[in-house]
Amino acid sequence: MCMNCGAGVSRRGFLTAAGVGAGMALAPVAFAEAAEGQTETKVITGHFEPGTPDFVYLPVQVPSGVSRISAVYSYDKPPVPAGTPGNSCDIGVFDARGTQLGGAGFRGWSGGFRDRFSIARSEATPGYLPGEVMPGTWNIVLGPYQIAPQGMDYRVEVTLTYGPSGPAYQPDYPPVKAAGRGRAWYRGDCHLHTVYSDGRRLPAEVAAGARDAKLDFITSTDHNTSSSHGVWGPFAGDDLLIMLGEEVTTRNGHWLALGVRPGQFIDWRYRAQDRDLPEFQREVHRSNGLCVAAHPYCPWIGCNFKFGYRDFDAVEVWNGPWTWDDDAAVSTWDGKLVEAVRGGGRWLPAMGNSDAHNPGNVIGLPQNVVLADELSRDAILDGIRAGRTWIAESSAVELSFAAAGPRGQSAGIGERLAVGKGDKVAVRLDVKGVPNGTVRLITDEGQLLQQSLPASGEGTVTWLTTPAAAAYVRAEVRHPQADGSAGAPALSPGLNFGAMAAMTNPIFLGRS
Repeated sequence: MCMNCGAGVSRRGFLTAAGVGAGMALAPVAFAEAAEGQTETKVITGHFEPGTPDFVYLPVQVPSGVSRISAVYSYDKPPVPAGTPGNSCDIGVFDARGTQLGGAGFRGWSGGFRDRFSIARSEATPGYLPGEVMPGTWNIVLGPYQIAPQGMDYRVEVTLTYGPSGPAYQPDYPPVKAAGRGRAWYRGDCHLHTVYSDGRRLPAEVAAGARDAKLDFITSTDHNTSSSHGVWGPFAGDDLLIMLGEEVTTRNGHWLALGVRPGQFIDWRYRAQDRDLPEFQREVHRSNGLCVAAHPYCPWIGCNFKFGYRDFDAVEVWNGPWTWDDDAAVSTWDGKLVEAVRGGGRWLPAMGNSDAHNPGNVIGLPQNVVLADELSRDAILDGIRAGRTWIAESSAVELSFAAAGPRGQSAGIGERLAVGKGDKVAVRLDVKGVPNGTVRLITDEGQLLQQSLPASGEGTVTWLTTPAAAAYVRAEVRHPQADGSAGAPALSPGLNFGAMAAMTNPIFLGRS
């Protein structure tokens, strides 16, 4: 059975219930009960004008006896002038438990990566959660995040299959601890995608790539869904800790929820002006997870980070191969460090992750090297939270960085060397794996030392200072520029230095 429903929308369709985000509702679509083994399909068409809210909810009234709900959607892509965004629309679904922000009704999201989904008790399309197709009002969610000047014509085909439900889906979550090496430096990538959102790798392929990169841990962060959490168990092992997470992909920037509970879903249907973010940060923190601002200067639609950094635990300053937006993120982060040490505020550790989606993206480029008491979820997260981390482009880069005081005191990355303002402090950096690289030591006063590495890529840099002259010191190791030169902090048409090979969080100098 097929039915066409003219479903143009107007401002009268805006949702007014609290907690639904910026959205509007279409007219409900009703299905009648049917005999076992039958299917029924209805087609809904309509038009979105520019300025349509972020999320449009299509209510589907599901009767008893349904074993599967499926949907296929499409939209037109009319020609647009050069430089004008064309039509793009996401899709997801909430079940009969409702669309309340942060509520229990979430059943899946695939963004614009797939044009269809199917949900049954035993199985579901990647990105969606298997489980009961309970009777009641489900809501298919359309997210028209770019609309051409001509508007967007859309079509949604909803199919219900009637019959008995299959066996319940059994998730297989990964363990929260691996064998490890006791207190040690562990390498990991905390921003990875699979076919469960918009990636083209299976979880097995991501795990294999992590092992090839000599990583000790990874975090699964598919966009706006927890659907992959229950498949990771078979791919973890004594040599690889797999943590669970989500890339929370809002219209005002993306952030990583790292180390969440198995199956925990973090909502994304808000903008900075809605002031809903803090509640979801608290949800992550109640699970002892971390909130990380992701690629804040990414130029893609919806990626520029508009939330500020309050109550975030870290910021992703290096995302994938080094580009200009990473330089901008490091510069902003360094400015925040200066504010923290001079204003007595909390400082924000830096992270780097690959954001790998596809086979051409290198897992572990870059990677976090974390000092942790053991290879466990809580210990790794504690190390990141404390800033006991540095970032490397690969396992081929090795680094150690420490500061020593006049009476045998010492401190490492993310720690404080508690000595007097006038005490002499010896800073030492040892590095391997960056041929002809440039070492930069940077403080709250800016770059105070620059030194080149030999062709072997191995060297030691030492520097003397006092807490009066430097409230913190951090290190960068850069590759040579394209012309082979070391680079310098001066105005130039391109980047002042070559691509980053490694960088550290700061060592703080002086008593707090």
